[in-house]
Amino acid sequence: MLRSRRVRALVAAAAAAAGAAASVAGVAPAVKAAGPTSSPPAWERWIHLPGVFDVAGPRGDGRLVAAVHGKLVLIAPSGATSDFASGYSAPDGSESYIAVSPGLAVDGAGCRFAKDEILALDLRGAPPGVARIAPGGAVTRLADVPGPSTLTGIALDTVGSFGHRLLVVGPTQPGRTQVSAVDCRGAVRPVAVVDAPLEGGVAVAPPTFGPYGGHLVAPDELDGTIYAVSPGGQLSLVAASGVAAGADIGVESAGFVPGSGTRVAYMADRGTPGNPHPGTDSVLRLTGSALAGSARPGDLLVGTEGAATVVRVRCAPTCEAGVAATGPATAHGEGRLLVIASASGGGSPGPGAIAGGVAAVVVATGLGLAALRRVRRRPSRAGPRLQA
Repeated sequence: MLRSRRVRALVAAAAAAAGAAASVAGVAPAVKAAGPTSSPPAWERWIHLPGVFDVAGPRGDGRLVAAVHGKLVLIAPSGATSDFASGYSAPDGSESYIAVSPGLAVDGAGCRFAKDEILALDLRGAPPGVARIAPGGAVTRLADVPGPSTLTGIALDTVGSFGHRLLVVGPTQPGRTQVSAVDCRGAVRPVAVVDAPLEGGVAVAPPTFGPYGGHLVAPDELDGTIYAVSPGGQLSLVAASGVAAGADIGVESAGFVPGSGTRVAYMADRGTPGNPHPGTDSVLRLTGSALAGSARPGDLLVGTEGAATVVRVRCAPTCEAGVAATGPATAHGEGRLLVIASASGGGSPGPGAIAGGVAAVVVATGLGLAALRRVRRRPSRAGPRLQA
């Protein structure tokens, strides 16, 4: 995330201090090497798209939607791009992440998120909110989101555990994050405030994701932890990513592998001049053959901000994690890690094709197993729930 280093330092310090006074569901993961495997593949630079920082979709016509500078761009399966929704704008340099609706009727609201409409974080002014972009391009303000000072993540609940609502996250103070649910009429319900700095690409887990099925999964780039927030507001530690952590370095972009079709993954590589990971201003891609050897339906894939390393997490019921792909050393990953099922296979296999295997580590979740008795417990950080 492109934020002040001073603010980052405050966030990290506050998160560490808060850890001593609260409790996360579960315990720290136990990690052991799984043995030698083949080297993971690398992302390919699919298209050059200056200013890209998030990719969502696909729409019904097969095109992806990219957030680029302060506008929206449609990307055809061929890679051809075209501007969309001329009435939409966001402050250039902001992280106004987006989500695309597959068409969802919201439980108890008497309305729906229309197919192909785009929901975007609106970070102008206070309180922050959500913009709604209709399939034809008309732009309206869906909701204000009181509580957080800004918003740092957005996802639609396509599973239904949160009532098919839009979920947004944002900090209320350093080291604490509010999760809010927004319905299609703009009504906002706080789900919880948790003691972890969650941001970037977030996603609702499928029911098959072990004890965290139906939970909102979100990364903490500062310490490399992957968390889950239940519909009831309970924060749980899913796994330690096992890769480099820190501001503008650690896990940033989450997405789940769909259950059918040939799968293709995408992630934005944002140009960030002056950063140790300056980015390539590209949309990165892993083709179906690149994913076949390392990820299966229901797996969580999480990309890092620095170098776009991809961690695969598989939970059923314990969790194992490992490096599934690497990116350009200069890459600056942003937004979600989008994995879609492509009937056409997403084009011919690119440089990211996997020969097989994942450099895996085994991560046991806090399920009360006897094997965890020797595990060093990390400081607890459970967040108090907000009343709806």
